[in-house]
Amino acid sequence: MAGPEGPLWSGAVGYADVASERLATADTQFRVGSITKTFTAVAVLRLRDAGRLGLDDALSLHLPELGGWPVTLRHLLTHASGLQREPPGRVWEREQMPSTAEFLAAASGAERVLEPDEHWHYSNLGFALLGEVVARVSGRPYTKVVEEEILVPLGLSRTGWHPRAPQATGYLVDPRTDTVQVEAALDLNGLAAAGQLWSTTEDLCRWGLFLASPDPRVLRPATAEEMLRLRIMSDPDRWTTGWGLGVMLWRRGDRFFAGHLGGMPGHRAALVVSRAEPRAAAVLVNATSGGEIGEIGLDLIELALDLCPAPSTPWRPWATLPAEMAGVIGAWWSEGTEVNFAHRGGRLEARPAGAAEEQTSVFQQVEPDVWRTVSGPERGERLEVERDAGGRVTCLRWATYRFDREPALFGAGSAS
Repeated sequence: MAGPEGPLWSGAVGYADVASERLATADTQFRVGSITKTFTAVAVLRLRDAGRLGLDDALSLHLPELGGWPVTLRHLLTHASGLQREPPGRVWEREQMPSTAEFLAAASGAERVLEPDEHWHYSNLGFALLGEVVARVSGRPYTKVVEEEILVPLGLSRTGWHPRAPQATGYLVDPRTDTVQVEAALDLNGLAAAGQLWSTTEDLCRWGLFLASPDPRVLRPATAEEMLRLRIMSDPDRWTTGWGLGVMLWRRGDRFFAGHLGGMPGHRAALVVSRAEPRAAAVLVNATSGGEIGEIGLDLIELALDLCPAPSTPWRPWATLPAEMAGVIGAWWSEGTEVNFAHRGGRLEARPAGAAEEQTSVFQQVEPDVWRTVSGPERGERLEVERDAGGRVTCLRWATYRFDREPALFGAGSAS
């Protein structure tokens, strides 16, 4: 577990290799499987931010040989494409995974088992296709893009496409006899973007903290926020698990977490991140049987939040109230609803009287007497300040609704 201030706790139990009786440590590499998809998503979003592709581009725009599937890059990132789960050809029964050319040749025969946006449906095929989109748009192999633009700049030196000692051997543990068999260390080849990476708990926690609060040289903070925003529910009956752009989202009580799970023959992995209070937890196991690893990750991060809460930012006084906010601060009424506008930390905020902190709207000035709601309720809407000839603020108009200093009948103000 880790926070911005550094590691909070780490531990290792059991063997990294049974034959040699070599014990696992915090520096032991494990396969992280589908956590690779979070790196793929960042690679795609970096290209979008650079103006080289759009999330609503049809997949066929970048991979025309696949035909006119009604599938976009956004569909693939959110597992809402309706494409079958795995590439055609029973790839998991092969001794060697297909090359990129073989994978793409077979992909044209893939089945769309659902209509796009109809239901969430996990698809390794979809993320393998995203990896090829990254390669074609960037003009470099997908693996090189991730290495050069993500792993190296972030100093994730123990994360890579192939194992480097000390690494864990993957096992099938027979749940009836506790005997172990060594699993094959599959190279995913053309499917690397869906799950090839190896990593350590320390590197994964650093990656999780990056997703919560990114280095803007690698990913725009606004893009990370977009990435971690709920796009589709994967358990629509309970509403506890959903997906953003390439990331898994969980709700536990009033807490929300992001991250991803991973599994490869002989390995399982979990990465769980709290964005509200930057904390990350990673769990790596070199066996494919046992308890629910995602629940272990969620338990760990809740322990981190309870026992090691993030340090609070010290309050400091503000020198002066910005002139553009003078006359705006204080209580305003929309009919019988009171909304309090305040200046905090250099920002203009608004919250209904008696409402919880989560109901706070934050504004950014875009021109004199015009603000844009950048977070909270009415996000995206304009706040316009109206003044009389002497410059005194007479009313506010937020999302076109009029706000006065006193309760007023609906429509009682000027119709202008």
